[in-house]
Amino acid sequence: MRKILIAGMIVLLSHATTDAQTKTITGFTERSSEEETKVEQKFDAQLSAQKVGANIKELSAKPHHIGSVGGKAVADAIYNKYKSYGWDVKIETYKVLFPSPKTRVLELTAPTVYKALLKEPALKEDATSDQEDQLPTYNAWSADGDVTAELVFVNYGLPADYEELEKLGIDVKGKIVIAKYGRSWRGIKPKVAYEHGAIGCIIYSDPKDDGYYQGEVYPKGAYKNEYGVQRGSVMDMVIYPGDPLTPGIGATENAKRLDRKDAVTILKIPVLPISYHDAKPLLEALDGPVAPDDWRGALPITYHVGPGKAKVHLKVEFNWDLKPAYDVIAMIKGSDYPDEWVIRGNHHDAWVNGAGDPISGQSALLEEARSIGELVKAGWKPKRTLVYCAWDGEEPGLLGSTEWAEDHGTELQQKAVAYINSDGNGRGFLGAEGSHAFETLVTEISKDVIDPQTNVSVYERRKASEVVRAPSLKAKRDAMSKKSFSLGAMGSGSDYSTFIQHLGVPSLNFGYGGEDPGGEYHSIYDSYDDYRRFKDSTFDYGVALAKTAGRAALRLADADVLPFDFRSLHKTISGYVTELTALVDQTRENTALENELIKTKQYTLAADPLKKLKMPVAKAEVPFIDFSPLQNALSALEKSSNQLADAWSKSIASSGDHDALNKSLYQAEQQLLYANGLPRRPWFKHTIYAPGFYTGYGVKTMPGIREAIEQRDWKEAQEQINIDAEAINKFSNYLEQAAKK
Repeated sequence: MRKILIAGMIVLLSHATTDAQTKTITGFTERSSEEETKVEQKFDAQLSAQKVGANIKELSAKPHHIGSVGGKAVADAIYNKYKSYGWDVKIETYKVLFPSPKTRVLELTAPTVYKALLKEPALKEDATSDQEDQLPTYNAWSADGDVTAELVFVNYGLPADYEELEKLGIDVKGKIVIAKYGRSWRGIKPKVAYEHGAIGCIIYSDPKDDGYYQGEVYPKGAYKNEYGVQRGSVMDMVIYPGDPLTPGIGATENAKRLDRKDAVTILKIPVLPISYHDAKPLLEALDGPVAPDDWRGALPITYHVGPGKAKVHLKVEFNWDLKPAYDVIAMIKGSDYPDEWVIRGNHHDAWVNGAGDPISGQSALLEEARSIGELVKAGWKPKRTLVYCAWDGEEPGLLGSTEWAEDHGTELQQKAVAYINSDGNGRGFLGAEGSHAFETLVTEISKDVIDPQTNVSVYERRKASEVVRAPSLKAKRDAMSKKSFSLGAMGSGSDYSTFIQHLGVPSLNFGYGGEDPGGEYHSIYDSYDDYRRFKDSTFDYGVALAKTAGRAALRLADADVLPFDFRSLHKTISGYVTELTALVDQTRENTALENELIKTKQYTLAADPLKKLKMPVAKAEVPFIDFSPLQNALSALEKSSNQLADAWSKSIASSGDHDALNKSLYQAEQQLLYANGLPRRPWFKHTIYAPGFYTGYGVKTMPGIREAIEQRDWKEAQEQINIDAEAINKFSNYLEQAAKK
């Protein structure tokens, strides 16, 4: 029914939208818009879904994790493709730490005995599922460990779940915990477990979230089968991504390295991912309280929390080796501004074959590069230098991109106009996140690219989805009235992180998806066979991604005046500040109500005496928090962003020199960096965007303030308000000066 509603909304919106095709492209004059449109038409005409599919098949034919024979072969294949496309190409190599498993044991030792399989079986329907050189099922950056202890089920393993356990009087200290995948990045689960005293962590995918409860399982359907396991990194990337031994510097051959014991992003307890086939006997053996309603999964058992008779033995041991990371870097030198770089990237390493993640995105990027190469051979040249990158080592912790960006950091802050990222790609709706000054750019691109399934713009299809899914009538009306594409804010989990959050390089991240469940994620079944059956069988969405990211690269490369509109950023930050003030007010109200309930013994009277629930403790009242420094800074930003928009319009209308203004535009985001970084993680320097300390991939906007409020650290919240206000004032002054150029 929902698909029918979305289809209906698409028809309505396609008739209602009169500005789907802009006559003038932002950043271009009327004449140069005409020229740019012709270039993009030629670029589109040369893109081939067949070639996208062929690249996916070729590059996912063998396992190719970092440091493997297959990984080097994929890097070499990509290098040779760029050579054939006419690009100047090189491979830059970094030496990075990469743990691979040599011992993995998980056993239930009481009250019954079960030894976990820890293996995904080959399937006749999946041609690459029986290959050698597959990485076993494991979590990279687990500690070595050999532990035996009682087992406790901790739901998704988030801080709120431990609060629930505390109410039940359950302490995980000295225990091994088992958590479900989902609701946060996987690395948060063992991190929080360790903070609560656990000595080991097991992570599994419950079929309620990712399995037969949702639909047919692989190979019959696209959902995770009972043996499928999500490999993945559990590095504490919210402290810093990249090689754990070289924080802040490129991991070159002779780089100064930390001792491994001093690397804070490597976990302190053993961690292991398992299938729901292996999880069932462990969970079935648990006793103790029955799990709360919203903790229960879809296995045919009664979910208990433990602890009790169930004991497990967990042993993992790793090879801790330095491995080469091969970053393929291809360039086409700009004709007018060779020292202004538009950078485009997608990683090439995978946990196993990686047809979806990352080769689907890598294949779209390669098709962009091939088409651009054809344009160059026909006589066109970009005004600014194009730098196309295939990163190694993204899966273990953004290794290749982080080391390259740290190694070239000073140069990038001088030259990088933008970084445009993609990762895995699939069938469905356009997703885009990034620097909010790019909202106009992305809106125009999304209105120009046609969705392969519906023949309307990807903007209209995304908007129809938002209207249908809106939770209220007001929200539906608001979605209907929108005229622009709302960019998401950047958290982490892909290769843009170092560019925007450490260096302040304006960034974008594109990808299509939403119409397949992703049950193959990080398993041996992320294969060409799975991809062509369940993700993008015609490879048309690979072309859609190439058109989308390719347009961003081409427009930024050739714009007369770079299309930054900081009025969008002002509007966005204003929204964040409104959220923060509401968060403080809500926390104050909740605290007062909670304390009243405790004072009047409502919790005691409502509790079941037989369950012996631990009653909450009264919390300190929320003090006055002064947001006026931020509000004053926002007023200044509104004024300066409007001034710069006026100056921008005058500049595009003139035939003068735009060089000084353009450089000011692309270096502006660096003004939002704070030299000392975020509390307890100084590598992250952006005051507006960062991954959450307890969400990982998920973004926390204005993170210093937001996380202090969430942790009820009111002194730090006020300090961070003043720091962010200072950064925004610095940014406003910079925009004011740029308007005079």
